[in-house]
Amino acid sequence: MRRQFIAVAMALLFVGAVAVSADEAVLIDFSLLKADIIADPVNQGKFLENRGTMMDFSGIAGASYTEEQKKQMRVSLAISNWDVVLASSSRTNLNQALSMTSEAAVTQDAKQFAGKTVFGFRVRFPNEPFNSWARVKPPYEIPAFEPKADIDDQGTITPKKDQQGSDPVNARLSRFEGTYDANTKLTTALGIVKNVGTLKSVAVTVKGLNFPHGFSVILLDADGNEKNMFMGYLNFDGWKELRWDNPQYVTDVRNRELRVYPLYPKTVPFVKLDGFLVTRDAANEGGDFVAYVKDVKILYDKAVLEPVRDIDDEAIWGIVGKKEAERKISESKRFGNQQVLRYLERQKQENKDQFSAPATK
Repeated sequence: MRRQFIAVAMALLFVGAVAVSADEAVLIDFSLLKADIIADPVNQGKFLENRGTMMDFSGIAGASYTEEQKKQMRVSLAISNWDVVLASSSRTNLNQALSMTSEAAVTQDAKQFAGKTVFGFRVRFPNEPFNSWARVKPPYEIPAFEPKADIDDQGTITPKKDQQGSDPVNARLSRFEGTYDANTKLTTALGIVKNVGTLKSVAVTVKGLNFPHGFSVILLDADGNEKNMFMGYLNFDGWKELRWDNPQYVTDVRNRELRVYPLYPKTVPFVKLDGFLVTRDAANEGGDFVAYVKDVKILYDKAVLEPVRDIDDEAIWGIVGKKEAERKISESKRFGNQQVLRYLERQKQENKDQFSAPATK
């Protein structure tokens, strides 16, 4: 009897240990988004795009554009491509023009992240005393089903013929899911993590400059629902990890609502980064505001376990592949159309700053 009691107690302890554990992933590491291809024609020695996150939207531009024009319709998650969108009450031409993102190089002798590239952003808030906000967004919605590809120095994207490779774990990851390190048991993504059930915690590594503004991380789930996680205030100097802990997270599985979810052909749920939100209170100082972000990490429960399947369902039915292909086309049209319109607007823009000199007789 005593042995049975001990066995039951050990089982309960094991269940509790499983419940409090959660998977960890780096949702995005901005040091991986440094521009490294396509030379800047204006600033010698600098580049415009990031190789690993290049996307080509010329496929939806139509047949009336030249090949040279279509080459300009490629964009990546390079830090300088991210957008800063101000609240409508703050969106004057000057404030919007002075709100931007930029790569920031950490000095080699720094105590943290020496030599790394981090995400820097500047916001120009109004000086008048009223509440305001600014949203920092990626140039396009991060794709959920983008296959692995080779990208050359000109930004041409060639899908990889062999998606499998020698590493089966990394072979299952799409391009923006990044890579899995077997030594650290950590996935470092480029903005999206799949198989996410319940979020336990979100952490962001940010460098504050004593501004009293609020800072939030914005995530999107597989259904397109937006989740705004308030991380805290930036009234500190130096690097700090701000953390959001899910107040509704239930640690003990005995107190959870237990459900069994159907597997194939259901797609695995995910979360993706949709940007950051900075809020300014009317009582606080307006004007220019600057901050830096190194990475965003998440702790989460798996949505489903990954058992070994003795039948390749997808090879037989192809249901998930078809759905993912349709969703990829839909995503491409949605966030690609904006890039095409911006390109056309740049084509119409006047680049001269000075009037022509009058002709002399």
